[in-house]
Amino acid sequence: MVRTRLTRLLGIRHPIIQGGMQWVSRAELVAAVSNAGALGILTALTHASPEGLVREIQKTRELTDQPFGVNITILPTLQPVPYEEYVQATIEAGVKIVETAGRNPEPFLPALKQAGVRVIHKCTSVRHAVKAERIGCDVVSIDGFECAGHPGEDDVPGLVLIPRTDDSVTIPIVASGGFADGRGLAAALALGADGINMGTRFLATREAPIHERIKKILVEADERQTTLILRSLKNTARVFRNRVAEEVLKLEEQGAGIQDIGPLVSGKRGERVWSQGDPEAGIWAAGLVVGLIADVPTVAELVERIVRDAESIIGEKLPGLLSIADR
Repeated sequence: MVRTRLTRLLGIRHPIIQGGMQWVSRAELVAAVSNAGALGILTALTHASPEGLVREIQKTRELTDQPFGVNITILPTLQPVPYEEYVQATIEAGVKIVETAGRNPEPFLPALKQAGVRVIHKCTSVRHAVKAERIGCDVVSIDGFECAGHPGEDDVPGLVLIPRTDDSVTIPIVASGGFADGRGLAAALALGADGINMGTRFLATREAPIHERIKKILVEADERQTTLILRSLKNTARVFRNRVAEEVLKLEEQGAGIQDIGPLVSGKRGERVWSQGDPEAGIWAAGLVVGLIADVPTVAELVERIVRDAESIIGEKLPGLLSIADR
């Protein structure tokens, strides 16, 4: 069994975290991940109100007695979001692990820390990871250029970003972006991470609450079928390349602003992709890791395979590369 600072800190068996995915990270998937020994993460803003989040937390507890967390992504929005209320609802529901992303979580840390909550902050740069440690976060999740969703504006891939982060912070590190199998887990550990975060790979599992057509598309896709949008607005996002994404890119080339682009990238349109199985209904996040997805296993099968393969690489393959003289 692979044990790291991350597994010990969070009380999980395997150093794997399921990414917080809007509309997708619901009780069924989250509980399956936690039951498999990894860490499932609910997404707070999937729910229209803090009360809705609490109901999802309760539903998750009915499906698992293992640790799970809540993702609270703090972003600028056209409509004000009561972030403080989501944080308080999470605390009052007794959740002990929170993943924050987007803006600086410092205003929410005193309440979370007082409640004994472990805080994982998702970053896309070394400088932000350093600040996350300085303000008191317990874990930093570092997103490389390969990731789905928002990779930041620096375009640094994980092969460089993970060891740079390891050189710069002392708290546990979660490597995120481009991970799908045991090779990735072994590589992340070798680069200095204490575990991995996977979003896109968990979409192609039986428990993922998305349409089967989308799972089939993920299996058939390769690593060339994502694109970066919203670069002109300095809010870069990696999404699956479809007609909507191409339209957004065309508008950006023409100098369009958020007023014209906004309706195309609305979350409600993206939700229809997952629920209705129409890959052209809106934009939907997908990482370069789509090129490594070849099947739709159960969550338990996937986690077991990843850990088994990583252990084999670490314990058998890599030592076998050393000559007898070297030993």
